[in-house]
Amino acid sequence: MTAQPIRLFGDPVLRSPAAPVETFDKELRVLVKDLTDTMHAAPGAGLSANQIGVSLQVFTYDIDGVVGHLVNPDLDLSDEEQNGPEGCLSLPGMVFDTPRALRTVAKGFNMHGEPVEIVGNGLLARCVQHETDHLQGVLFIDRLPPAERKKAMREIRNSEWFGAQPPVVKISPHQFDRWF
Repeated sequence: MTAQPIRLFGDPVLRSPAAPVETFDKELRVLVKDLTDTMHAAPGAGLSANQIGVSLQVFTYDIDGVVGHLVNPDLDLSDEEQNGPEGCLSLPGMVFDTPRALRTVAKGFNMHGEPVEIVGNGLLARCVQHETDHLQGVLFIDRLPPAERKKAMREIRNSEWFGAQPPVVKISPHQFDRWF
């Protein structure tokens, strides 16, 4: 297993837009495996690359037993909305009803550079939107109405994990400028 430490609220990587993937190589395939292993170990329904400190547009998901990933996502959202519980591995223990589009069509690529389209509604649509937001530096609490966002920020400040030391990240001796 290659589970990685998950970055928590307050880490600047979570607020920075991720770069598009330009090279579909072995390193990308390792990243997808690490994301999948980390997501399952957490456990979570989805995980974006910047949540493990890699600023590239990649996320994984596991919804209703379907495990997948998407590189360089581009979303087409329905006008119809849903409002339901949402949490985040980077904000442990927090769950708030969050407005999202009911349906989404996500286009992008798999780890081999082949075009992929994910059509989903309900939980899959919510997950794809949540993870794509991460890749744009947006957290689910940013989608909350003002009063709920204020409540979320109070919960964050009172959490035992807020302000904790970020995980130690070992730097590779290899040149991977596009990864960090």
